[in-house]
Amino acid sequence: MSDPFERKIYEARLTPHRSMTRQAFYALIVIFCCGQVLFALPFFFMGAWPVAGFMGLDALGLYLAFRLSFRAARSHETLALTPLELVFAQIGARGQRREWRFNPSWVRLEQTVHEEFGTERVALVSRGESVEIGAFLGPDQKAELARNLNRALSDARMGARFS
Repeated sequence: MSDPFERKIYEARLTPHRSMTRQAFYALIVIFCCGQVLFALPFFFMGAWPVAGFMGLDALGLYLAFRLSFRAARSHETLALTPLELVFAQIGARGQRREWRFNPSWVRLEQTVHEEFGTERVALVSRGESVEIGAFLGPDQKAELARNLNRALSDARMGARFS
């Protein structure tokens, strides 16, 4: 039987949205490079070979930009709530970790809601310290996160359940 104080009430992993998969990225690069070659060949045969080289630099620049985007996508945030503790962690793209620990009885969830744009900011506040969570999420996702976390914090404040 597991310890009621260690039971996870809420757990979430928040990741930035990336609309392109790796397969789509490789397909885009291949199509883009083929197009660049088709446009560069006439310049090359006319003797303007530097133009072809610069068109190759365009393809290299696009490739590097997407690689950096995929590397940045490795960053994420985690939330883990038990009856005794709320642990919020931000993990960067290089694996660096920042962690905050809160007592569920004393932490409160603060939301900034704009009447036209929806939820703009969600933060955990305790003892004067404020930490924004899910800054990369859209307004609807932030609102859903706030709803679910508020419900989970209410459950945690009721204490551990013994059966």
